[in-house]
Amino acid sequence: MSIATVIGFLGAIGLFLGAIVTSTDNYLIFLSASSLVMVCGGTLASTFISYEPRYVILTLKLILRIAVSPGIGRNVLKSEVGRVIRWAYTVQKSGVPALETEAKKSTRGDKFLKFGIDMVVSGYTGEEVREILNTTVETTFGRNTVQVDILKNMGAAAPAFGMIGTLVGLVIMLDSMGADDPAALGKGLAVALLTTLYGVLLARILFLPAATKILQREQIIRFRNTLVSEGLALLADKKSPRFIQDKMNSFLDPSIHFNIDKMKR
Repeated sequence: MSIATVIGFLGAIGLFLGAIVTSTDNYLIFLSASSLVMVCGGTLASTFISYEPRYVILTLKLILRIAVSPGIGRNVLKSEVGRVIRWAYTVQKSGVPALETEAKKSTRGDKFLKFGIDMVVSGYTGEEVREILNTTVETTFGRNTVQVDILKNMGAAAPAFGMIGTLVGLVIMLDSMGADDPAALGKGLAVALLTTLYGVLLARILFLPAATKILQREQIIRFRNTLVSEGLALLADKKSPRFIQDKMNSFLDPSIHFNIDKMKR
């Protein structure tokens, strides 16, 4: 679980509730089913009109997954360098065919890595491996960030439908000014503004932060795959383990550079 994400979300909700508790005793004034239906229903309707239903449903499911810890961290990137270097020693010692057996366990569950290893074993040149894998990296990133665009659209739509709900409430309130007690106008205005409040809260606490987090995680995955692509391309060209180390380390922060002299072989 991503503790920082959960704490951040609960902290934002806590600040909002804390502001209400310290400002008024009438907490129920902030609850309005009609306002919530207007904002949530309108946002979903707009999103389904803009995008194919399949992608919208995937996006809604993906929101829940931001609470899960990412699978790729700094140490993972360093270990990828070490793994490719170990394979380089295998190729150097036993030839490219031995790589298939050596890498079998490592590629289990990792389709991208398996695809790259298969090309190396099949005899593709380094440039061919690099070109094909880079295309795979970019197209995969494009597909996986469609949900980011959808969440950003929802983040823009929620405040807009909040304003629509507020305008509807104001029209109803102004229409009843002549017949009702003028003292009730303030209360009616407060209820009308709740839709705007709900819209802004959903956008700034849920939709837009989720879009940013998903985009960041996909960028990390793209970076890892680009790093691996370069390593496999050098492997296909039968470059020396030390050359592969230096080339792959050039992608990483100096603090996590892999040191070939410290690895166990």
